[in-house]
Amino acid sequence: MDQSGDAVPIADLLDERRHLLEVACRMLGHGREAEDAIAETYRRWYALPDTDRAHIGEPRAWLTRTTRAVCLARLELPRRHDTVPGRGRPQSPQDSSRDEASPALPDAPKTVPPGERAALPDDDVRTVSPATTADAAGRAAPDGTDPAERARLSLRAARTRPTPAGQHDLVVHAVHEACAAEDRTRLASLLTTDVTAFYDGGGRIRALPRPLHGNLQVAAGLLTLLARRPRTTTHLHSVNGRTGLLVRCDGAVVAVISLDVAGPHVIQVWVVLNPDKLRPWNGTGPLPGVPDDVPD
Repeated sequence: MDQSGDAVPIADLLDERRHLLEVACRMLGHGREAEDAIAETYRRWYALPDTDRAHIGEPRAWLTRTTRAVCLARLELPRRHDTVPGRGRPQSPQDSSRDEASPALPDAPKTVPPGERAALPDDDVRTVSPATTADAAGRAAPDGTDPAERARLSLRAARTRPTPAGQHDLVVHAVHEACAAEDRTRLASLLTTDVTAFYDGGGRIRALPRPLHGNLQVAAGLLTLLARRPRTTTHLHSVNGRTGLLVRCDGAVVAVISLDVAGPHVIQVWVVLNPDKLRPWNGTGPLPGVPDDVPD
C-alpha cells in the first residue's frame, strides 16, 4: 500500500498545529493545559485504525473538532467532581489527562504509534527489539522478509563497510539538490530500492504513522514534506557527525533529516519532526506552532 500519498508539506503541518493551539488556548488559556489538549488530540488521531484515517477527507477539520471536544471535557471535569458526594478536591485537567485518553491508549509510552517509537535517529533505537520494529513496519515484504529485518540487514551491511565521509557528503549533496529541484526521478535514483524512511513526530505533530518503504515511496514522501513554501528552506548541516539536512520555517529548525549511506545510495532516512527533540537546535526560542509560554 502506497502511504506516501498521506505525506503533508511541513509548512502545512506547522500551520495545522498552530491552528489547533489557537483553538485550545481560546478555550483553556495559554500554557500546559492547551499543549496537553493538543497532545491528546494527536493521540486520538493515531489511535484510529488506518482504514478510518484513510476515510477522513479533511484531517484538519477532524482534529479541530476533536480538540474542541477534549477542551470541553477538561472544562467539565471540575464541575463533575464537585457534584459527586464524597469526592476530594476536584481533579485538575492535568491530573485527568490519563482518564480522557482513548481506552486503546492506557499509558503515555503507548500513545505514540509504533512507527514513531521506532523513528528516533539515536543508536538505542537502532537496536529496538524485532517485535517492536516489525510492528512499526506494519506489514511483511512480498518476498516474506519483513521490512524491519531488511532495514537491519542493510544497516548492518553499511556498518561493516563504512562509507567514507567524502562519499557520504557527495550522496547527501545530491539528495539536497534533487529535493531543491523537486526531481523525483533523480531523488529515487539516489535511494536503494529497499530504502526505509522513519518519521518521528513524537505524537505532537501529524507525522506519517508508519515508515515508508521503497525508493519511489520514500522519494515522493520527502518531496511532499519538503515542498517549497515561502517560509521554509532546506539546508545542509552536520547531523550526528555526518552531513544531513535541516529544514527551517521562519528561521527556526522544524525538521532534522539524517541519512544512512552505503556506497552511492541512501539506505535509510530518519526524519525528526518532534518539537521536543528540536528544541536544542533552536536554543531558547519558540518553534513555529509551539507556544512560547509553555514550560519545558
